[in-house]
Amino acid sequence: MGGQPGPTPTSESAAPPTAARKRGRVVAALMLGMALAALDGTIVSTAIPQIVGDLGGFSVFSWLFAGYLLAVTVTLPVYGKLSDTFGRKPVLISGIALFLIGSLLCAGAWGMASLIAFRIIQGFGGGAIQGTVQTIAADLYPLKERPKIQAKLSTVWAVSAVAGPGIGGLLAGYADWRWIFLINLPVGAVALYLIIRHFHEPVRVRTGPARVDWPGALAIFACGGLLLTALVQGGVAWPWLSAPSLACFAGSALLAAATVLIERRAAEPIIPGWVWQRRTIAAVNVALGALGLLMIAPTVFLPTYAQSVLGLGPIAAGFVLSVMTLSWPLSAALSSHVYSRIGFRQSAIIGIGCAALILLAFPFLPYPGSAWQPALIMFLLGGALGLFQLPLIVGVQSTVGRQERGTTTASVLFCRQVGQSIGAALFGAVANATLADRLADAPADISAGLPRHLDEVSNALDGDGLSAQAAAYLRRAVDTAVDHVFIGAAAAAVLALLALLVLAPKRFPVLPEESPAER
Repeated sequence: MGGQPGPTPTSESAAPPTAARKRGRVVAALMLGMALAALDGTIVSTAIPQIVGDLGGFSVFSWLFAGYLLAVTVTLPVYGKLSDTFGRKPVLISGIALFLIGSLLCAGAWGMASLIAFRIIQGFGGGAIQGTVQTIAADLYPLKERPKIQAKLSTVWAVSAVAGPGIGGLLAGYADWRWIFLINLPVGAVALYLIIRHFHEPVRVRTGPARVDWPGALAIFACGGLLLTALVQGGVAWPWLSAPSLACFAGSALLAAATVLIERRAAEPIIPGWVWQRRTIAAVNVALGALGLLMIAPTVFLPTYAQSVLGLGPIAAGFVLSVMTLSWPLSAALSSHVYSRIGFRQSAIIGIGCAALILLAFPFLPYPGSAWQPALIMFLLGGALGLFQLPLIVGVQSTVGRQERGTTTASVLFCRQVGQSIGAALFGAVANATLADRLADAPADISAGLPRHLDEVSNALDGDGLSAQAAAYLRRAVDTAVDHVFIGAAAAAVLALLALLVLAPKRFPVLPEESPAER
């Protein structure tokens, strides 16, 4: 049967009513837990002016996001291994509880430094939520039905992307910014109750005492933390070729080598060697890493394009991007009809191939254009990526047994997170280099006062200090910079395509379905 998912006699309609209801409640808990992580970034972003106005610390507020991202990313592999060793339920309960503790502490923060520290605690919980929710979803459903739960989880992310900024703005504007963290408490409490009450795992049979590779976990924390700090702060807090930047990269390289040595000698390594030795998992790791990289183009640079080039307001610019979150879950839900016929690999190849062409179409949009044109690009891109990502996640989870599924899921999510960090650094450098080059060639009569970095463009265009000619030149320069970023994103899509063509087997080695008792 290989990569062709076969029929299964188990279905939700055939399950006993009590079992179906319990599974439905567990799914509700998973969606609530995922909502905590999905809303976190979007709901906080719109409250930044109020947070900075109350606590100060404008120069370091970006660490509210960077610190959370660091914590989520470096803990994903650790939680994946822990869920395979001790079970999904204790890891998810611990993750939600830690996230809620972090939220409560954030609400009581007395300064920017304390808020950043408490956001890192939130991130430690968020890492457990993201990886474990995806793993439990695969445990609960047989292969034929997994697109249903994955589509529901994708919908949570889509709704969060659209609703998060609005909720954050309302709470910050009409209540207090601290409520954006307090609102997590009732949502998380309901999720915890449903998980504790209704989620039951099969008894785990161990041949010996459970072992945790704590030296490996600490090495992964240190290596990932230092590498992501270098990527997040490079070009922002210090130049890329400065001593701090080079020291961070050199230190992360040494720690990576130390991590490999530790993991090779460990009896139960956090990141086992088979994660990269098995062609299917290695190919999906690289492909989803490239997905994380290319996603920086629409999520980070499209809003700047919409506001600075098209002249849209923040809300309208957000809706241009949000159409992608409408087509993505729809495409993901329908992707099972494709991969059940042609296989996981071929479905993903079609999806990422279309995505590469769509991304390459962006630089050919007319200038000045209309808002519907990039919105159409985003709608098509969401459809293509839904056909790409979900078959890979479902497929790779189906090639391993329950005892390896947590580690495998965490591995691909970890690679996607690292890809996002690399993409933010790489494409930020591309955009700033292009913008600096265009502004350096600006006519002498308009060059005075023009910004030199992409993050200064919005303020320059919103102010009254630019002439009409200077503003037009600046908009054209931003258009060119964003075009170059989308070309880079298309190259990342090609990298994902090559990973599937070269590394992935033609048919994923899908394992036989587990019995309901085993699930």
